[in-house]
Amino acid sequence: MSLNQLIEDCKNDNTKAQGELYKLYSGKLFAICLKYSRNYAEAQDNLQDAFLTIFKKIEQYKNKGSFEGWIKRITVNTVLQRYRNEKVFDIINENTIEDVEVEVDEDELSIDYLLKIIQELPDRYRLIFNLYVLDGYSHKDIAKMLDINIGTSKSNLARARQILKKTIEDYKTTQRSQSL
Repeated sequence: MSLNQLIEDCKNDNTKAQGELYKLYSGKLFAICLKYSRNYAEAQDNLQDAFLTIFKKIEQYKNKGSFEGWIKRITVNTVLQRYRNEKVFDIINENTIEDVEVEVDEDELSIDYLLKIIQELPDRYRLIFNLYVLDGYSHKDIAKMLDINIGTSKSNLARARQILKKTIEDYKTTQRSQSL
């Protein structure tokens, strides 16, 4: 069955087609949910919510542009909506922002460890770090998506980088002391 046929069947509330669409995209969308969620269980809830939204709005997809891009955007927006409703963002004075570069040596740190420490960031820092660094959104776009001002986006990114830098430095110090 072609993707277009699968989409059309989903538009007609065909539960078998919805199951097939879920099987086809759940892995990719779960990775997105995991990136933005606090933990695995929350990512599962967010994935479920995202698919409910996808199936509810699938009539709006008009076969223009990438379907995968469309469902990814819905997934990100579904997860971000949860945090928008929780008002997790602090407004920080822009004059206090000190941007930090985080240097990562891939031989010393595994991707799993890096993803773990990013996931452990407080919500406001994790969301903005992921949107800016991993997904390439601008501060202007992030501010619009999260209903915050640009200065808040910049300051939360700077704070996320400071926390990650300290966590990595502490990890390296611990690793060196254990190897002595």
